Amino acid sequence: MWWIFALLSAFFAALTAIFAKMGIKDVDTDLATAIRTVIILILAWGIAFFRGGTNSIHLLTKQNLIFLGLSGIATGLSWIFYFKALQIGKVSQVAPVDKISVAIAIILSVIFLNEKISPLGIVGVIMIIGGTIIIIYS
Repeated sequence: MWWIFALLSAFFAALTAIFAKMGIKDVDTDLATAIRTVIILILAWGIAFFRGGTNSIHLLTKQNLIFLGLSGIATGLSWIFYFKALQIGKVSQVAPVDKISVAIAIILSVIFLNEKISPLGIVGVIMIIGGTIIIIYS
């Protein structure tokens, strides 16, 4: 079932790039990111309330809050740079280059989370990086 959610994530990430490119024409990208963030804030809290996710808020630990906070900072910085890249570049180049985050996430998961990667997985990471380099120079 996880792969269905992953495919939905990829689909909506693709729509994000298209809608963002259309929405940032002649707009400051920091303002665009701030507007997008408010929408996401409302949507995320609405879903959390509707599905009962807020019932366990008292169970959050200091470690949960620290790492969720760091994740939020990383997300915010990612969005700021992504919108700036979209404003300057083509979606057909920016979006795929942004997805080198997949290879970086795999590498970091091996280093920091002690996750294992198969030899075939290593080949996949190298191919993602190689594909990104090709897209940058195309």
